[in-house]
Amino acid sequence: MTYSPKLSSGFTFAKNRSQFISPQSGMCSFCTEDCAGTCELAQAAVLGARTVYPTTTGTNQIASEKDYPIDYSHFNINGRVFGALGTDETYEAATIFNVNLKQSYGFFHPVKLAIPIVLPALIKLNWRDYFSGAAMAGVTCFIGEGAIHNDKEAVIKNGKALESPLIKEALDCFRRYDRGYGQIVLQSNLEDDQMGIPELAIQKYQAEAIEIKFGQAAKGTQPVVLIKDLETALAKQQMGILVHPDPSDPEIQQKYAKGVCPNFYSYGRLPLWTEDSISARISALRDMGAKNIYFKMAGYDTKDIERVLRIACTEKVDMVTFDGAGGGSGYSPSKMMNEWCLPTVCLEDAVLRICETLEAEGFQLPALVITGGFASEDQAFKALAYGNGKIQAVGYCRATMAAAMSGKTIGTQINAGQVPERFKAYGTTIEEIFTDLADLRALYGIEANHFAPGAIGVFSYLNKLAFGIRHFAALNRKFDLSLFNQSDLIPLTSEARNLMKNQWFMK
Repeated sequence: MTYSPKLSSGFTFAKNRSQFISPQSGMCSFCTEDCAGTCELAQAAVLGARTVYPTTTGTNQIASEKDYPIDYSHFNINGRVFGALGTDETYEAATIFNVNLKQSYGFFHPVKLAIPIVLPALIKLNWRDYFSGAAMAGVTCFIGEGAIHNDKEAVIKNGKALESPLIKEALDCFRRYDRGYGQIVLQSNLEDDQMGIPELAIQKYQAEAIEIKFGQAAKGTQPVVLIKDLETALAKQQMGILVHPDPSDPEIQQKYAKGVCPNFYSYGRLPLWTEDSISARISALRDMGAKNIYFKMAGYDTKDIERVLRIACTEKVDMVTFDGAGGGSGYSPSKMMNEWCLPTVCLEDAVLRICETLEAEGFQLPALVITGGFASEDQAFKALAYGNGKIQAVGYCRATMAAAMSGKTIGTQINAGQVPERFKAYGTTIEEIFTDLADLRALYGIEANHFAPGAIGVFSYLNKLAFGIRHFAALNRKFDLSLFNQSDLIPLTSEARNLMKNQWFMK
């Protein structure tokens, strides 16, 4: 059998014409001379290198299409009928409403979470409601790397960022509804760092937290973007962006004038941190006012994972998010989304075993988050239980953005008097149809009725996840998040059993 998709994909709308597929190559086993060209091979024959990346990006999201040989579905959730841990053993106390999911993290400036969920980095689609809804739900959220490049009003001179109204607006989307839980964090890649984006955000817009990005599961390298002409290439280069070939090279300009210049591409520089350089950078960020420092890491080689965790422990980094294969959101190479990185549950297992080593050496661990392909509450419970108390939260990125987009679209339809058929049974207004708006009114007062439907959608979706997690916790007679562990899971397959026994990675 094969786990990889065939040469048809939502990334490019490529399709195999034949129903007869060669499993190993993904090609039609019967490939004809007169094919009109619908599969990935045909598209590459015409569009070339640009088909390494999805051609369907824009007002949508893109994620892995691979059916991995192990994921959280390989586990069922255990259940118990005696006792009540974490609360009084009474009928009144042992209820789902009394399951404590609150916690805090942070070495110097503690941050509280209302529920064990964070919203990983995005700055596309309905990001305003994504960040606002995070504040309403009481969770930490992250502004995605390269945010300034989406800002038409940004001011950049000599490669340094001087203004970014978009970053300020993103911060304000959260701060406007901040109720004392969670934090909004600006993610910074190497390009952002060199442009002084963290300095701008902290010193001018009062950002309190920065996430240093090592990589994510959908994109292990930085993106390559096709540039349409020499003028644009020069403008990008003047902003400090790496462009290939060099558009300021007289020879390249001559070739362009003659029509024989190759395509221009911008390329995000790869991080090349060392322990010393990242220590200096973290110190500088703290000196300029950053209260909390975060890392974003993916399922790289386990030696790299351990090195990043050691740095995090040494530098008192507040939270490290580990992003496993199966996720994705935007502009990542198509095959990279499918074919690289540890599957999320395997990444979690590797992180836990490294943490055991570090704790035995006396290190104090940062808060740890696992993300990559999560969408429902059973997955969150499984990830938290598998974490044996070391995983503080689960990251929900694409799924939460889907809630932000759906909430906005459905709210617009309701306000226009066009209630979708699916929801007509619940009423005719947002106040009637958005059920968990009542919980928002309990937090913010009657003005919650006027909150953006997309943000209400984010709050409602996260509220649903928390409600579901509480059900599984009560099922196991555990009424505090700190009590979740691997005894709450039942491995269903040999792969799951081997992973739990530390035999899955054996060669």
